[in-house]
Amino acid sequence: MSAHFARPDRHAALDRLTDRRMLRELAYVDGHWTAGDAGQTFEVSDPATGAAIAWVSKLNADQTSIAVDAAVRAWPAWRALLPQERTARLRKWYELILAAKDDLALIMTLEQGKPLSESRGEIEYAASFIEWYAEEAKRLNAENVTSHLSGAEMIVRREAIGVVGIVTPWNFPSAMLTRKAAAALAAGCTVVAHPSSETPLSALALAELADRAGIPAGVFNIVTGDAATVVGRMCKDPRVRALSFTGSTEIGRLIAAQCAPTMKTLVMELGGHAPLIVFADADIDRAVDIAIDAKFATSGQDCLAANRIYVERPIHAAFAAAFAMRISKLKVAPGLTEGVDIGPLMHQRAVQKVEEQVEDAVARGAKCAVGGKRHDAGALFYEPTLLLNVPEDALIMREETFGPCGGSCRI
Repeated sequence: MSAHFARPDRHAALDRLTDRRMLRELAYVDGHWTAGDAGQTFEVSDPATGAAIAWVSKLNADQTSIAVDAAVRAWPAWRALLPQERTARLRKWYELILAAKDDLALIMTLEQGKPLSESRGEIEYAASFIEWYAEEAKRLNAENVTSHLSGAEMIVRREAIGVVGIVTPWNFPSAMLTRKAAAALAAGCTVVAHPSSETPLSALALAELADRAGIPAGVFNIVTGDAATVVGRMCKDPRVRALSFTGSTEIGRLIAAQCAPTMKTLVMELGGHAPLIVFADADIDRAVDIAIDAKFATSGQDCLAANRIYVERPIHAAFAAAFAMRISKLKVAPGLTEGVDIGPLMHQRAVQKVEEQVEDAVARGAKCAVGGKRHDAGALFYEPTLLLNVPEDALIMREETFGPCGGSCRI
């Protein structure tokens, strides 16, 4: 049981956990739950209320290296397992995640803020990656390649690269971890993962289930703490042969520079700025449904969110009116509230960015059709917003928007 439950100021909603061992505050290294240097911790709080949820271990650079040590030691045995054996372990992990879906979703909503229904959906999505790669583990087949030399035969064989570093974001704290880790584990690699310090509890809960599933010690490690410290050490360590990162383009550049001396394999998913295009022959009601889902899932905090909405002139007025009406009916409240559509943003910086983009667009001639200001549900809530006739030089049309605001213009 987590020591957190002894704290008098713990979050009341944690009483809804059916398995209290799912809430872990220590890092997970070499099959053990590990405290930070001199017991240092950082607070994880609910963005909807500001209430404390947990105090998580803050590991240092040397402890990060210990996690890499463990992954290096575990790699030969994990790589040597028959693919069917790795499949069985991953399949068990998948089954345990689905069985714990409600607890995992509750933890995610508390630390990330998204509506509970969306959290449940993400847990199923996260589990699906493990199921997929569990099956793919059995299909790492060699391939024949036509040789350029007469009488020669060439074969390409896939082999595990070694220790893989994983850095995950706060907007999809479970799915981004399983998508990366399941692929690496299925291939016979071992993993050292660093979750966002704003949402580490989802990753630690997945580590608890991985342990129960029989993933051997050292194969799957979760290192919590300061990103610059932990990720910086992972980047510099030549034993980390590949690194996968999802996050901002700015941080991606820093990671690439830090990894260059060790020539790591890098896999990056960086910032996005997705458009949604609605043509004149579209079914307006269906287009509005798609736009609502595309723009406002995860309160707009999604690199695939439809930030720029281009609508052909003949239907722009009708689409805008229907879209604005639907937006006005979205329910804004903490993620545990029944029927909620929009939860809080992750932090104050996100709220300020949305404010700046809305103010800039309006100053350049855009019209705010609905929303346009902070919501009274709490400090990190912003009204679902639609801007019309947004000029192309507005910030919202040029920079990624991580919030419940979309800009529409006629084409």
